[in-house]
Amino acid sequence: MLRYELLHPGLVGALAAAGHGSRILLADANYPHSTGAGRGVERVHLNLRPGLLTVDQVLEVLLDAVPVESAAVMVPGGVDGDVVAAGEEIPAHAGYRRMLGSDVAWTELDRFAFYDAARSDDVAVLVATGDQRVYANLLLTLGVRTPPR
Repeated sequence: MLRYELLHPGLVGALAAAGHGSRILLADANYPHSTGAGRGVERVHLNLRPGLLTVDQVLEVLLDAVPVESAAVMVPGGVDGDVVAAGEEIPAHAGYRRMLGSDVAWTELDRFAFYDAARSDDVAVLVATGDQRVYANLLLTLGVRTPPR
C-alpha cells in the first residue's frame, strides 16, 4: 500500500524507472500524444474526457511523489493564428508556478522548441490529460531526492 496520493500503477512504474534529470511531460488534450515524444517514452493516458483530468490535477499528485528541479512550458511565438498573443499571461502557467514554487527553475519555449524538448531522449514519461486550456503543456525535469532529516 502506498503512503502518498499517487495510485496509478502505470504512472508509479514509469516514475520509478526514471531518475535524476529524466523528464516528465504533462500534455494537454491538444498535444500530439502519439508523435509528440520519442518512441520509447512510456505513455500514460489519463485523458478520460475533455477537461478530465487536468494538468494541474496530475501535477498536484506528482509533487507529492517526485522531486522537481525545473519546468518548461509552451508559449506563443512565431506561429500565425496563435490563440494567445505573445507576451500575454497564459492562465495555466500562473497555477503551475504557484504549485511548483520559487525553487523550481522556469523556462518558456515557443511551440516548436517545446516539441523538440519533448522529443528528446531525456523524456521518460508522457502523461496525456484531458486539459482543454491552451498552452497547458508542462515539461518537468526530475531532481534529486534529499535524504530524510
